[in-house]
Amino acid sequence: MQLSRRRFGTLVLGGSAYWLVDGAIARVSASSDLPQGVAPVHADGTYRDGLVRSTPEEQGVSSAAILAFMDEVAAAGLELHSFMLMRSRHVIAEGWWWPYRADRVHITHSLTKSVTAVAAGLAVDEGRFDLQDKVVSLFPEFVPANASANLRAMTVSDLLTMRCGHARETSGSLWRPIPTSWVAEFFKIPVEHVPGTHFQYTSAASYMLSAIVTKTTGMSMAEYLRPRFFEPMGITRWQWDTSPGGISPGGNGLSWNTSASVKLGALHSQLGEWNGNRVLSEKWVRAATTRQADGDASGAYGYQWWMGPDSAYYALGLFTQMTVVFPKHDTSLAVFAAIKGSQKLKSLLWKHFPAALGAARLPASPVARQLAQRTAQLHLLSPLTRTDSPLAAKLNGKKLTVQTNDQSVQWVCFDFIEGACTYRMSDDEGVHEITAGLAEYFEQHTSMTGHRLHHEYRPKNQAVVAGARWLAPNRLEMTWQFVETAFRDTLLCTFNANSVTIDRSVNLNSAESRLPPLVATWT
Repeated sequence: MQLSRRRFGTLVLGGSAYWLVDGAIARVSASSDLPQGVAPVHADGTYRDGLVRSTPEEQGVSSAAILAFMDEVAAAGLELHSFMLMRSRHVIAEGWWWPYRADRVHITHSLTKSVTAVAAGLAVDEGRFDLQDKVVSLFPEFVPANASANLRAMTVSDLLTMRCGHARETSGSLWRPIPTSWVAEFFKIPVEHVPGTHFQYTSAASYMLSAIVTKTTGMSMAEYLRPRFFEPMGITRWQWDTSPGGISPGGNGLSWNTSASVKLGALHSQLGEWNGNRVLSEKWVRAATTRQADGDASGAYGYQWWMGPDSAYYALGLFTQMTVVFPKHDTSLAVFAAIKGSQKLKSLLWKHFPAALGAARLPASPVARQLAQRTAQLHLLSPLTRTDSPLAAKLNGKKLTVQTNDQSVQWVCFDFIEGACTYRMSDDEGVHEITAGLAEYFEQHTSMTGHRLHHEYRPKNQAVVAGARWLAPNRLEMTWQFVETAFRDTLLCTFNANSVTIDRSVNLNSAESRLPPLVATWT
């Protein structure tokens, strides 16, 4: 296993911190400001997002206003992982809470739906299908013989506006474990309302949009978008899950980095143009980002976009992954977070924006430097102080048999070597391990299962940053930050005379947040 040791928010090479400046690596102190217009160097030493940097004041925004927003978010105890604020094609503020960073992809959850709308718009403009096409006409092989009149009346437009007639939401977590066709699953859902008359937010509708793109183009939606959207926008860091039949889950499953989210917003703010090139038709952008349906308590709805106050609109994913567009001000804000219930952040967003967006360039302000210092020093995980226990030598390398449990775990093992603890676990899917540093966090990839705590996502290989500390001579706590997701697991291990109780929990989830404890014994 390859591990990397990291200090807060900076790349460490030979014990020193570095930034990438004009293609060369320049050494700076860990507390130095990021140079104007320069993005930090990251794990591969080459990351660039292609965006231009400016100060807030140069683009008519007060740095103090941005700081005020950040202060209120912190005071509210809201966990952000990153943000980027772009105005008039200039990034004016950005930050990543270590161990998150600019080049990392982050799962977007239902923010994916607004990217699905891009694919639908491109396909409609290419004449692949029409908004008034009946959904059943595109999948005759899956239509039940006794299909209801409501099902037969459903159109592509009804899918786009979440008015397909369903009475209940279908979450992505419901379908992810199903190995057979999700298109077939869609046609099993009762259509209780006349399509076009009832709003019901559901990932099933977005999935069918993706299936329609695949059916009419012969490509997965991810591959269809590659030359038409990802490449023209300079979006290079992304990955998309697949469902049975090679269909991209249109309601979720997309992971990309923060700059991709802000580019999505900027493309729409500029009515479909990017760097002077037409990516998406103006007609589609205007239709997608204006009120098409009354929506629910969250607000009105366009084509897979939510409507906000004062002509703002936004893409929204579970646990508060957001791209917010203020079209009157040519401004986009991208946020990745771990917040259950987006209203907590939205209330602060609408309080500070667009009020902070002025009409003219402002005088230079010393607060801009304070903002740069603040965003360069953001961190999520607390520093580790080395702790030890005499139990480490006694436990080292022992394979502990786990009592019968509902997680199919057979045995666990703790290896204490060179200031770290490697936790190994065997279950029905194999042996998994995570190495947690006792004095500094270790980054690695793991197959450690966690789908019950992670909204049923089941990656076979995922990045994790892990640290551990002894809370008492017989209590070991491990922190696993899955840095391409919103999830942070805590493993609390309590050792007794010849047994250990392992309690695993997560910071947030749509279902259970704590697994039944495992009990393992040794002789």
